[in-house]
Amino acid sequence: MKAMILAAGRGERMRPLTDRTPKPLLKAAGKPLVEYTIESLVKAGITDIVINLAHLGKQLKTYLGDGSQYQAHIQYSDEGEIGLETAGGIKNALPLLGSAPFIVVNGDIYCDYPWHNLVNKPLDLAHLILVNNPSHHPKGDFALRSGSILTPEGEEKFTFSGIGLYHPDLFAELEPGKSALAPLLKKAMQNQRISGEHYAGFWMDIGTPERLKDLSNFLALPQHS
Repeated sequence: MKAMILAAGRGERMRPLTDRTPKPLLKAAGKPLVEYTIESLVKAGITDIVINLAHLGKQLKTYLGDGSQYQAHIQYSDEGEIGLETAGGIKNALPLLGSAPFIVVNGDIYCDYPWHNLVNKPLDLAHLILVNNPSHHPKGDFALRSGSILTPEGEEKFTFSGIGLYHPDLFAELEPGKSALAPLLKKAMQNQRISGEHYAGFWMDIGTPERLKDLSNFLALPQHS
């Protein structure tokens, strides 16, 4: 199974840190965010990784190389300086991802989700990992119906973690170019073709300098050092 790490975002909320450094290369406890994700994927046996590039993307490519230092094989999907947003970026990377289901994970999160749970998982068009709503996103994104079917509406909404398992068919009718992921997902949810699960483990969206500092403090605790 292949995995794609989304690393093309500008990181506006992280400025001025991201004016000269792409967000996935910002360090928490002395290590770039993207390294934590790569190492956890490899530990789960997922070693074929695609990373999309846009803002300051050359720095990522130079730092990570071909992935051999992580016992991984890394390929890059270059989107130019502007970027294609999430769905557009995935569509652009499909020639590298192939015809089988693949994992996609945001490059600016930290989590301890067990990636092996997604390997060989039965799939229609997509399976999304939901987490408890953080204070900065209290209303959540999606609800679970019958425990596993995702819907945009519901009494209790959870937050989309930025982790998903996708079938290439989800993007089959999408035109190349800039495109957001949410409308595509919501359309498929209306046809009950998106499944999901609630994960209650550790997860953090590293969207601001304050949260980057919070993650560094968390990783500096004795059980993580």
